[in-house]
Amino acid sequence: MNYQYWHRKVEIMPRPELEVFQLERLQALVDYALRTSFYAPKLRAAGIKGSDDIKSLDDLKRIPFTTKHDLREGFPYGFLSIPKEEVIRLHASSGTTGAPTTIYFNRDDITRWTGYVARSIYGTGCNHTDVFQNMISYGLFTGGMGFHAGGEEIGMLVIPSGSGNTTRQVRLMQDFGTTVVHATPSFLLHVESIMRAEGVSRDSIKLKRAFAGAEPYSEDTRRRIEELLQIDVYNSYGLSEMNGPGVAFECQCKNGLHLWEDGYIAEIINPDTLEPVPDGETGELVMTILCRETTPILRYRTRDLTGFYTEPCPCGRTHRRLRRITGRSDDMLIVNGVNIFPSQIEEVIMAMKDVGNNYLIEIEKDGVMDKLTVKTEIGPDIFMDDSRPLNALKERIRKTIQASITINPRVELHESGSLPVSEGKAKRVYDKRPR
Repeated sequence: MNYQYWHRKVEIMPRPELEVFQLERLQALVDYALRTSFYAPKLRAAGIKGSDDIKSLDDLKRIPFTTKHDLREGFPYGFLSIPKEEVIRLHASSGTTGAPTTIYFNRDDITRWTGYVARSIYGTGCNHTDVFQNMISYGLFTGGMGFHAGGEEIGMLVIPSGSGNTTRQVRLMQDFGTTVVHATPSFLLHVESIMRAEGVSRDSIKLKRAFAGAEPYSEDTRRRIEELLQIDVYNSYGLSEMNGPGVAFECQCKNGLHLWEDGYIAEIINPDTLEPVPDGETGELVMTILCRETTPILRYRTRDLTGFYTEPCPCGRTHRRLRRITGRSDDMLIVNGVNIFPSQIEEVIMAMKDVGNNYLIEIEKDGVMDKLTVKTEIGPDIFMDDSRPLNALKERIRKTIQASITINPRVELHESGSLPVSEGKAKRVYDKRPR
């Protein structure tokens, strides 16, 4: 395969050179962090008074972890390292569960961020001849403007369609010959459902690739999207605390997400002991950003569960690859004393051809016990008025889920298109147990 590199020298840089580069950037970042009201006392308490106290990458472990709670406690300017007059943009989380987390950028920060997103997109095989439809929310959310700027940097024709209004999204694809889209995996499945319901022929669109992210999803979900839309789907990883999109991305090999280590340092820890896990094992991802001056964030606990691939990628890139994000350490559900993750249920559902694209998980109290209900749509070729195949499908789903999570669920089947659809990040779990 003829692999594409946006910044070849950096992307195939030998590991020793890359680590020297990381150390230099970490030292510079520490100096910026010491200018913030949040990090200054913490770093000095750890014996770090300047960049000279960072002698090697191992010194990163002297720095305490940063959490989402810390970012909220530092709202609005506790993590700002430069005068506010030099800031040109901010992005923020929704703040629905507390004070929002706010990230600031100067002009150089924006330029660097755009470069990482462009590198990610280009590495999937895209170029300036593509038409890119960005079907994700704009505004304070980083995903919209981040991908938009990266696409323009490559020279793609960018359509800032935003999220929602699925019928209009399909029409835009038809009218302008969209070849690449960015969306949540759940919305891509919804787009296919609307195309099928409205009789839109696959031949009427020129779509070749999709970038899916913003919510965890299984490999079976990726395969389903690829089969239904006849496209290549590339997994992407980003989080607003680390700029947003462009942190890690799959290359044309589609076998892990290259973490751009000239811009980030990643650690994988045991979320309970906070100790590093052996290479290749799953744990919680901890991130330090090296490519942003205005809001330095050190050793941020993402809560995302992943691990590193240990073997090299055929594409020749030297930046380590993350495994697919399987969920979040704080997404784990405890049902009747058993630890389960929603992704375990999704893997079962998406691997079944007779099941539709949408599902929900509900947990309620039934006396002193927990009751787990999985609601899923049926495929378009199954009829609700024929009870025998429905009962057989329901029993097959129940047994397969039980074999995966050991919990015996209640299964409900619903007509295709009848369950609620989220046009942003999908809400799959409804925990109705008293708190």
